[in-house]
Amino acid sequence: MTIYEALKTDHDKVKGLLNTLVSLGEGDEKQFASVVEQIRDELIPHSRAEEAVFYNSIREVNTAKDLAWHGYEEHMAAETLLRTLQAADKVDVQLNAVARELKSALEHHIAEEEGKIFSAAQHLFTEEEAVTMAEAFEGLKPKVKEGNIVQTTLDMVANMMPPRLAAPLRTFIYHA
Repeated sequence: MTIYEALKTDHDKVKGLLNTLVSLGEGDEKQFASVVEQIRDELIPHSRAEEAVFYNSIREVNTAKDLAWHGYEEHMAAETLLRTLQAADKVDVQLNAVARELKSALEHHIAEEEGKIFSAAQHLFTEEEAVTMAEAFEGLKPKVKEGNIVQTTLDMVANMMPPRLAAPLRTFIYHA
């Protein structure tokens, strides 16, 4: 399996969960919270592993650096909406409106990624490199899934740092 296939598989899972989320009616808070947590369990490990393995590999090539940074920005925007839904019992928000906004933001991100970013990456990496990236991506997701909100947020910051500075932060994040 290549990184493109692994990412697409995750994208399809998240899109299915988003469709379920926006189809829920008002007043079904337990089901809503359950689906939000399922989205979290798919999206956060996917995003952190994608940033660490895929985006950081793209970032190493100056000609494609802007694509990676745009992906980071979209991850942050989607994660903000997801965290809003997770805290819905503590903040006054229109759940269905935020859920639709999250769905729209992620569908936009996925379309761009599977189009522009995949296309650019396929010119940058060999098939063998794409397979190696998929293995690293899949291996990293379970570790991220175990992390709490502080760890996964610090991990996002580490992903955006130069590798020589990120390594000590990652050691702190997962061994503190």
